[in-house]
Amino acid sequence: MNEKIQALLNQRKELLATAEEALKAGDVATFDAKEKEIQDLDANISELQLKNANLNALKDNQTVADLTAKSTAVNGEPQVIASLEPINTQSDDDLYQNAWAKDMMGLPLSNDEKLVFDNINADFRNAYTHDTSNTAVLIPNTVVSGIFSRAEEAYPFFGDAKKFTVPGKLSIKKHTAINAGDATWYDEDTPTADEQNTFGELVLDGHELSKAVTVSWKLRAMAVKDFIEYITNELAERVGVALGIGALRGTGTNQPQGLETALAAQSGKPQIKTYAGATGIAYADITALIAKVHSSYLNGAAFYASNKTIWEKLANVVDGNGRPVFIPDATSGGVGRMFGYIVKPDAGVSEGNVAFGNANKGYVVNTNEPFSVTTETHAKARTIDYVAYTIVDGGVLDEQAFGLLTPTV
Repeated sequence: MNEKIQALLNQRKELLATAEEALKAGDVATFDAKEKEIQDLDANISELQLKNANLNALKDNQTVADLTAKSTAVNGEPQVIASLEPINTQSDDDLYQNAWAKDMMGLPLSNDEKLVFDNINADFRNAYTHDTSNTAVLIPNTVVSGIFSRAEEAYPFFGDAKKFTVPGKLSIKKHTAINAGDATWYDEDTPTADEQNTFGELVLDGHELSKAVTVSWKLRAMAVKDFIEYITNELAERVGVALGIGALRGTGTNQPQGLETALAAQSGKPQIKTYAGATGIAYADITALIAKVHSSYLNGAAFYASNKTIWEKLANVVDGNGRPVFIPDATSGGVGRMFGYIVKPDAGVSEGNVAFGNANKGYVVNTNEPFSVTTETHAKARTIDYVAYTIVDGGVLDEQAFGLLTPTV
C-alpha cells in the first residue's frame, strides 16, 4: 500500500478514536469537528487511491481514462468503478465484535460494521426463536470463546467434555451391551450366531441458561476494548459456575444431568466406590476407583476433585511403604499426578468426592442455541441491563468411562 495512504488511514483511525471519546463525554462540538475532519480525510484518501490505481495501470501498460463512474477497457474487459472507499483490512469476526460492543454501548456504527451487524443478526433471528428474538443480539464468537475458556479453566471437567453446537434436540445412540453373537471361537460345523445388541439413547433437549449484568451509564462510557473485557469477565464468572457445576452435579431437571447424578442413578451404582470418610482415602480406594473405568477409556482419563479434597485427602494417600502416590506437578494441566494420571482441581465436584475418567469420550455438552444478549435501559436509575441467554444441555454418554469415589457418612 502507498505509504502516504497508510499514513492517512492511521490518522483517520486516531480521529475516529477522538470522536468516539468526545461522543461518550457528551462533547458534541468536538465530535462534529472531528466528523468533518474524517469526511475531508476520506475524500483525500479516495483521491489518492484513484491516482494510485491509475499509476499502477500505467505501469502495466494499461490505459485508464477516468475511473470515476465510467467504463474503460482494461485487458479487453469493461470495468466500472463508481467510487473507492478506504480499504478495510478487518475480518468479519473483528468487525462484528467491534460493532456488537458499540451497539451495546449505544455508539454509532460505521457502514461496514452496520452491514455485518445486520446480516449476522438477521441470520441468527431467522434460525432461532424465543421470547426476545426480535431484540436479542448474537454475542460474538470471540466473546463466547472467552466466556467458555474461563469456565473451562475453573471447571476442567466441563472443559474436557465433548462439545457440540447442534440446534434443537441432539440424540446420540449408546451401545450398552451385546446380548448374543459376540465374537467367539467356533468349530468347523457350527454356524456363526447372529449378533443381538442393546442400544440406549442420550437425548439432549437443552435447558435455558441466563445471566443479567447491570452497568451504570457512567461505567458504560468506557473504551470499546475495555467494555468487551468487562462483559466477558462478568458473564464468564457466573455462567462458568452454572456450566461447571451442572456438568458434575446437575439434576437433569431444567438443567443438565451431571456425572455424579448419572452414576448415582444407575441400578446398583456399579461405578461408585465408597471410602470411610472418618479415616480418609486409602491406596486401595484409588486403585479400586481406577478399576471402575473400562480400559478403552484410560488413555486420556484424569482425576477431578475440589482443591480442598486434593490437598487434604489425595495428597496424603501413601502406598504400603509409606510413600505418597500423589506427585505435585503444575506443568501438565493440573496440580499433580497419581498413577500417571493428571489430577485437576474442579470446584464442580462435591466436597470429599473424587471423579476419575475420560470426560472427552464419556460426557457430552451441546449448545442448542448460541449466546445472545438483550439490553434494557432504566432511565431513572441511569443503568442498563445486559441479559445473556443461551440453551445448553449435557449428559453422560457412557457410564463405564467414569468412576466416582465418595465418602460414607
